[in-house]
Amino acid sequence: MIILYIGYYASKKESGDQTSQGLLLAGRRMPAWIGIFTMTATWVGGGYIIGTSEAVYDSARGLVWAQAPWGYALSLILGGLFFAKKIRSFGYTTFIDVFEHKYGKKTAAILFIPALIGEVFWSAAILAALGITFATIFELDLETSILVSASIAIGYTMMGGLWSVAYTDVVQLIFIIVGLGISIPFALDKIGGIEAALNIYDQQFTNGFNLFPSLSAFSGTDPAWGNSIWVWLDFALLLIMGGIPWQVYFQRVLSSNSDKSAIRLSIFGGICCALMAIPAIFIGVAGVGFDWSQSSLGVAPEATMVLPYVLLEMTPPIIAALGLGAVAAAVMSSVDSSILSAASMFTWNFYRPLLKPSCSDKQIKNSIRLAILGIGLISTWLALTLQSVYELWYLCADLVYVVLFPQLVMALYFKKANKRGAIAGIIVGIFLRFGGGEPIFSIPPFIPYPMEDPIDGIQFPFRTFSMICSLISILIVSLLFPIKKTN
Repeated sequence: MIILYIGYYASKKESGDQTSQGLLLAGRRMPAWIGIFTMTATWVGGGYIIGTSEAVYDSARGLVWAQAPWGYALSLILGGLFFAKKIRSFGYTTFIDVFEHKYGKKTAAILFIPALIGEVFWSAAILAALGITFATIFELDLETSILVSASIAIGYTMMGGLWSVAYTDVVQLIFIIVGLGISIPFALDKIGGIEAALNIYDQQFTNGFNLFPSLSAFSGTDPAWGNSIWVWLDFALLLIMGGIPWQVYFQRVLSSNSDKSAIRLSIFGGICCALMAIPAIFIGVAGVGFDWSQSSLGVAPEATMVLPYVLLEMTPPIIAALGLGAVAAAVMSSVDSSILSAASMFTWNFYRPLLKPSCSDKQIKNSIRLAILGIGLISTWLALTLQSVYELWYLCADLVYVVLFPQLVMALYFKKANKRGAIAGIIVGIFLRFGGGEPIFSIPPFIPYPMEDPIDGIQFPFRTFSMICSLISILIVSLLFPIKKTN
């Protein structure tokens, strides 16, 4: 209810800015400090917090596989250094406008598809995680948990657009900091304090507190890693470079009140994103050191549920409630941003140029609000009905990395890139990515990539290989088949 009121307050406070640009980009006058808050809160979602604790707690993975904190941090920093100023200086409304300007409306509409689907499945995956967490811990109805959270996020996003999202992100980030921050001392105290917790963790995990693999792992002389180092590297590059071409990121860049502000909010947002992983890491460490046989569960929980169970079993009830409230705040801070981003691309890059080129600003505003409602309902429906939402989102993240990242780089930095090269890049990237197989669609690997393990599957970094080949295809085809400009 607090979040809903803040969203309503923001929509009324900024009611004079309710043009389509006001809804989409906060009138391009977002202060830097709010921009940093909303950038951080958007990335530090429920999946980020729960996933980081899961990786730290999972005996098969450990801290070295908790790649999201520093991966996303580097993604935001690199985005600020190489993309933020360049895209904002052109005065675009979405990052898909880069492709529309370079390749035309139809090619941009093709590239908008993986971006849109990625945002929709991200929203659905986060809502599903929240529903499962609350249904398990509080024995609440799964559908009710998802519907209430989704309704609140959709409601205030429709009212105030990016202003409502940004203002609520500030409050949600404070909830996350307070809710998780005060739970850590109680959880660590259960296992003898921070020093005891760190000693237990270091003894039980091979890589201990190493954030990165050893040099011997990269040189191939560490038998504990073997070919899995290439899987680690593949996913690290996916997080770093594949985290850039998302509208949810560029929406904040384009809403900033200056080019310098766009760079600052990216860099400082990246630093804050990494720092916000610290509570989740400590919760994972506390879960490793706790004697779960003495808990109400009787056995250690699954890695995916370690964060809520640490809060429930290792902290007082009021602290547990605040911690789980922080998880709910983290979920909504990502869901509202993702739904708005998807609605922005649908309206600005599909409805406006292709369906109704002569539409008025009022029609664009109405379309944005209807798109927020429609995409919100679709995301909620997916969260309620699909068992493999996370798998679908992972696939979309792959496609954003393999298809959209090379397209964005070439469209911005290669003057001779054209739509023929863009289409070639799309085809090559998708073909090579699915050549590694896709269990969701029951597609077996049909390209004989090396390093195939009978248990772990293909360990060759075929996602990064596909991305590089896509980029090279854009370059070569654009040079071989130039398009003459006509007056």
